[in-house]
Amino acid sequence: MMRCLIALAGCVVLSLPAAAHHSFAAEFDGTKRVFFEGVVTRIDWTNPHTYFFLNVTGSDGRTVNWAFETAGPNLLSHRGWKRDSLKVGDRVKVEAYPAWDGAKIASARTVVLANGQKLSAGSAGDNSPQP
Repeated sequence: MMRCLIALAGCVVLSLPAAAHHSFAAEFDGTKRVFFEGVVTRIDWTNPHTYFFLNVTGSDGRTVNWAFETAGPNLLSHRGWKRDSLKVGDRVKVEAYPAWDGAKIASARTVVLANGQKLSAGSAGDNSPQP
């Protein structure tokens, strides 16, 4: 009986990362491609997705901090990213798909870095539109 409980607890713990992951279509509008330009305020190199944040100034002159979801660190490194490719204070351009609910979060597809280099940020496996 005790072995069964331990095995069950192990299965629950191992399934938590999978439950936390979501599909692209459930969170982002793949029909609405949006372009952003702003200054990097934070970068979180985490799994299953890396996030970076930009201060984006709107047409009304107000600055809003947007969060951008990308592929995970491993896939980004295979696409040419380095941990110092994106730095706080850099001005970058981002092609992304916004959240369905209007939250200030988007799924980044491409990022044009401060030095002009264009990098892919999305994951082909998330069934999202590719640039």
